[in-house]
Amino acid sequence: MTVSQLFALSLGAILVENFVLVRFLGICPFLGVSKKTDTALGMGFSVIFVMGTASAATYLVNEHILKRFDIEYMHTVAFILVIAALVQLVEMFLKKSAPSLHKALGIYLPLMSTNCAVLGVAILNTQNEFDLIGSVVYGVSAAIGFTLALLLFASVREKLEFSDVPAAFQGFPIALVTAALISMAFMGFSGLKVM
Repeated sequence: MTVSQLFALSLGAILVENFVLVRFLGICPFLGVSKKTDTALGMGFSVIFVMGTASAATYLVNEHILKRFDIEYMHTVAFILVIAALVQLVEMFLKKSAPSLHKALGIYLPLMSTNCAVLGVAILNTQNEFDLIGSVVYGVSAAIGFTLALLLFASVREKLEFSDVPAAFQGFPIALVTAALISMAFMGFSGLKVM
């Protein structure tokens, strides 16, 4: 892939095909970890690491094991195992180096191993037949888009805590309305021709 193709792939993954706001993948951590921007940023960096390394690892597993032994139909199981191992590494690292962030992420960190956004990146990489560089660029870009959506949503939710919201909309209902409005704003990028 050329640099311009990689840039278009990256821009498309971040804005046009945002995994959370356009493809609606990874909604569980999006809604669960987005109450504070610092927690959202920590989760975003974890997702960037996991999606980037998972993209490279699943590409290598697909090319050198699944295709070689003609068992490509096992890609979902194999990819989940690879992603689960990477998430365990991230969890052990955060538990030792940033215990407060590890505690703030709570159950959402181990659930990242079954996060459909991480698995979706791996499967889309194989379906689109990206090479190793393309897979990593797509994975990291999708994770950057995930982080961008998470930070936008968390910053709005922090502002909503001090807003006068009608009683019927307080809490989770206003969060869903906000997520819908941000998603509609991102749908405006769908007119961009990046690929």
